[in-house]
Amino acid sequence: MINDFTEMPVWQKAMDVAEKCFTISENLPRKEDYALTSQLRRSAESISANIAEGFGRRTSKDKSRFYDIARGSAFETKSHLIYGLRVTYFQEIEYLDIKNIIDEVIHELNKITSYLNRMQP
Repeated sequence: MINDFTEMPVWQKAMDVAEKCFTISENLPRKEDYALTSQLRRSAESISANIAEGFGRRTSKDKSRFYDIARGSAFETKSHLIYGLRVTYFQEIEYLDIKNIIDEVIHELNKITSYLNRMQP
């Protein structure tokens, strides 16, 4: 039994994504401070934050809603990474490392929300 959101493997992976996105965006040009840097960091951090908020909700419906928001933030983060790759801010190896973790997070969130949706009346 999981007693705290920090014990959830999906939350731990989401935190890895946020940390890696922070690191990968450290050397972006200053002109990106309020654009890609900010958007990437915010969307990446939003994944784990919404998982934590979902964990704290009482009903399956409420939990599922926040896990869906986290899933959306994961896709948004992936889109920002693809953009950064396409404009050559990021190297493919960096992108793939984070993308693979994001894909795992999305897969796990899909499983959690499918289970929660079956629990709803």
